[in-house]
Order: sequence, then C-alpha cells, then structure tokens
Amino acid sequence: MNTALPRWCVLIPCLNEEGAIRGVVESVIAMGAAVIVVDDGSDDRTPEILATLPVTVLRHEARHGKGQALRDGFREALRLGYEAVLTMDGDGQHLAADIPRIVAAAAAYPGQLVIGARLLDKAQQPNARRRANAFADWGISWGCGQPVADTQSGQRWYPRAALDLVDLPAQNFVFEAAILIAASRELGMGVVAVPIASRYPPGARPSHLRPVRDTLRITAYTVARVLHYGRVAESYRRSHTAPRVIDDAHEQMLRA
Repeated sequence: MNTALPRWCVLIPCLNEEGAIRGVVESVIAMGAAVIVVDDGSDDRTPEILATLPVTVLRHEARHGKGQALRDGFREALRLGYEAVLTMDGDGQHLAADIPRIVAAAAAYPGQLVIGARLLDKAQQPNARRRANAFADWGISWGCGQPVADTQSGQRWYPRAALDLVDLPAQNFVFEAAILIAASRELGMGVVAVPIASRYPPGARPSHLRPVRDTLRITAYTVARVLHYGRVAESYRRSHTAPRVIDDAHEQMLRA
C-alpha cells in the first residue's frame, strides 16, 4: 500500500447478502486492507458468515437504511484511527480488483473524493436503471456545483474531511448524495472518477433501492440544496461541463 496515503480501511454496508458477502470480504482481505462491515439487520445467514471472517462487524438489530449503516461505519473507522474510508457494496457489484486504481487516484488527488464510476460496459445496466442514474447525475451535479460521474456508485474513497460530515441530516440513499453535495459546496472538495465496469452478477438479489420512492427523496433533497446555496444558473453552468475521469495514469475529461 502507498505509504503516502492516510491510514484507511474498506467499509462494506450490507443487508441480506448471504450469497455474496463472503467472496466480497475475502477478496478485500486478500488485498491486505482492513475491513469494517456494517450489517443493517440481516435476517438471512449474513451474520453467521461474517462471524467467521477476520473483520470488524457492527450489527443493527433492526434495519435503519444504508445512510445509517454508512454513518455508523464512518464513526467506527474514526474511532479506530482511520483517516480515510473506501466504501463498496456487499452484493458483488464492486470488485476488490478495482481498489488499487481508486487508491492510486486518491494518492494523486489528496483530499478529494474518488468515485468508482460505472462508465465501462454500460450496456450491462438495465435501461430503467441507466436512465435513473443519468437523471441523478444531472441533478446531483447541479447540487454539487461541479460535474460528478456516477453519483449513484457506492464504491467511493472518502477523505477525512468528508468523514467529518457524518452528522448530515439525511437518511437511506439520500445520505450518499448529501455527502457529495456538502463536500463540494461547503468544503470546496473536488470529485474525480475512476472508470469501473457495470456489473449485475447472475442470481444477484434485487436492489434495495426503490426507484420511485428513493429517486423522489434524492430529488427533493437536491432541489432544496440547490435553492439553499443560490446562484442557481451559475451552479448549473459549472456542473454541466465534463467530469474529471482518471483512467489509470491518464486524466481524461469525459462527458458521463
């Protein structure tokens, strides 16, 4: 691991991932990274599987949503002395093999958010999901006042300053959008993207995201923040240029 980086760990929020969680966690351990898993009230075999793995596990007895799982994971990471967190989902959609490229981008752009952006093999995405993601990128980028590629990706590098936003009043899937917006607007933090593949593993469980309900919640939150920060037209212009995409050692300015 790059010694120039702050001390970091991988955080995996999960809910009912008995089919994938062992493989996901073991692949990260094989990379030499420390792992924190937050089990958000699973009622399948996920808790039993996690109990056999050499990782830090936090368990919610009842379901509190992804936002609270991330919030509790951030707090635990800070308590353990980590200064950055790399998040990934527990369903197998994100690969440990992409971690070195994300970490390299974090080293090249210290103090910035790094997103593993699903810009490759986009044909793998169901049409409805692709359209929803494009709409989210359009709106959340406006909220951020800067272009962000794949605002819905859960594979992200959060530097310490972003972790300090842990108490933002946002829940469920809104929390990830809230951090992007607050980090951009209140901390002046840049966002860079590392291209990863779109993956929908055969037999994977259905997404926990409810497209209509959660999209409406994210949209309402984002509109409120756009109005809160003001200079609406200027923010729109800044946000709808090309996002910064880091393809290994080469920086490209691409339109998501």
